[in-house]
Amino acid sequence: MSKIQISPSILAADFLKLQEQVQAAERGGANRFQLDVMDGVFVPNISFGFPLVQAMRRATTKLLEVHLMIVQPERYLDKFADAGADIIIVHQEAVVHLDRAIQQIKQLGKKAGVALNPATPELTLEYIIDQLDLVLIMTVNPGFGGQEFIGYTLKKIRAVRELLDARSRTGFATNCDLEVDGGIELHTIRAAYKAGANVFVAGTAVFECPEGPEAGVKGLIQTAQFLEE
Repeated sequence: MSKIQISPSILAADFLKLQEQVQAAERGGANRFQLDVMDGVFVPNISFGFPLVQAMRRATTKLLEVHLMIVQPERYLDKFADAGADIIIVHQEAVVHLDRAIQQIKQLGKKAGVALNPATPELTLEYIIDQLDLVLIMTVNPGFGGQEFIGYTLKKIRAVRELLDARSRTGFATNCDLEVDGGIELHTIRAAYKAGANVFVAGTAVFECPEGPEAGVKGLIQTAQFLEE
């Protein structure tokens, strides 16, 4: 399994202190950040768009994941690529032609990810997993930060890890990350890591940590690394 990584969710950051908080998270060990783009249709919330992605691109040289929680994301792939995204993640539930969307992302020179909502079965990945750089398992229902981790998603994390490992043994999907998003805190990162995830999106655990984002990231990494020993 690949190296443990923490991807702080900018949705939980203080936008008035964005660069300061991003730099603090980097000092803690964050080497990527996630931006959750919401349209108020696919999910019951509205967040931000291209300008914040552009601002984040100026604020950091680290990997930027743009998680598109919007209907018909294919319409905007080129714009988010131009704004500075390194990985573009689309939802299986929001795309009619998933294979085509993945190819569009690749043609833009970006890494492609697919997200699955909690109740969406992992079988939907079977025919496209070899094309992916990242699989994102939602461990809460998308739309809002600060929710509690949904326990039954651990079964799906294990199933996707088994699928990735099986494909890797035949020379496919060798560098595909397995990411989880939702309710990731010190007590839930343990279970998600044991189930097979290697990338963990965390918002409130990082940006609302009483000791600051640096300590928030460090605490999550140390907890996960303890399980490797």
